[in-house]
Amino acid sequence: MQFGISTFGEIEPDNISGKAINAHERVQQLLQQAKLADDLSLDVFALGEHHRADYVVSSPEIILAAAAAITKNIKLTSAVTVLSSADPVRVYQNFASLDLVSNGRAEIIAGRGSFIESFPLFGYELNDYDELFIEKLDLLLTINKNEIVTWKGTHRTAINNLGVYPRPYQQELPIWIAVGGTPSSVVRAGSLNLPLTIAILGGSPVQFTQLTNLYRSAAQKAGHDVSKLQLCINEHLYLADESEQARDEFFPVYEKLINKIGKERGWGKMSRAHFDDLCEMDGPLLVGSAIDIIEKLKYQYKLFNNTRFLAQIIFGDIVHEKILHSIKLFGKEVAPAVKLAIGDLTKNEIKQ
Repeated sequence: MQFGISTFGEIEPDNISGKAINAHERVQQLLQQAKLADDLSLDVFALGEHHRADYVVSSPEIILAAAAAITKNIKLTSAVTVLSSADPVRVYQNFASLDLVSNGRAEIIAGRGSFIESFPLFGYELNDYDELFIEKLDLLLTINKNEIVTWKGTHRTAINNLGVYPRPYQQELPIWIAVGGTPSSVVRAGSLNLPLTIAILGGSPVQFTQLTNLYRSAAQKAGHDVSKLQLCINEHLYLADESEQARDEFFPVYEKLINKIGKERGWGKMSRAHFDDLCEMDGPLLVGSAIDIIEKLKYQYKLFNNTRFLAQIIFGDIVHEKILHSIKLFGKEVAPAVKLAIGDLTKNEIKQ
């Protein structure tokens, strides 16, 4: 299994047109995290695209290109690229350029995004949410396989026998689909034989086995080799030396984030009791000691048989040194132990 970290780059808005000190500091911290993840031999570093004052990453490929210059081996990907409100030609060109800069380490995780600000910002109708994604994914996949492109859709000007450049260092860019729980998106990924990332940000992980089963079933019905499917699970993670310390440090940050988003979406307020439930074995939060998280990831692997795990890092008010310590525990203790355990499980299956 591959292990990586992802983040949206949360910030306290500067609320000024220049001298964006908070934004500058956060970007430097993101690059520190990428370098540390690479040094720890983690497999993936991922940045999410947002267009809000409280997130610093609106162009993942730009910051990932900076990360490419200070890393050697780690894969560099978006998580996600909001494809519905982007131009697939430009998305491809930007990530192909990143691939050339990074010697073939670029990936794209395409999704619809968890917020809607990009639609009016780039002149799209929210009513076209689904249709835009389906059409633009088709164009992105077409470009990925063909240097000279002829394509026609509804929401974009047609392309008639035109080249799209540059081409990447890899034969093709790995393109993943990210979902939060929409069955039709899972079926689409399986039918197209595309790698799938499932973000488990609420609810019990066991509930998401319905989606992973649906993904594999759709791939099988379409005639694809199910054994070669790539599946990533993405969840929030925070580690400390002791379980209670991790919960005590992370709860204020998580409470603030969830209550802020909840106010926009009409959710109830987060309580400490609810938070603690989410941190238990059958909950979606990976918050605790290294031992806690090792056991939880082993449990989840048996549920999903996933090939990748992305630990989503939230900044909030936790000092950056503690965030870096959390990543170190993840890279030095958690990832190696889970890989070893999975290897043992595989050996036992072969013997049986």
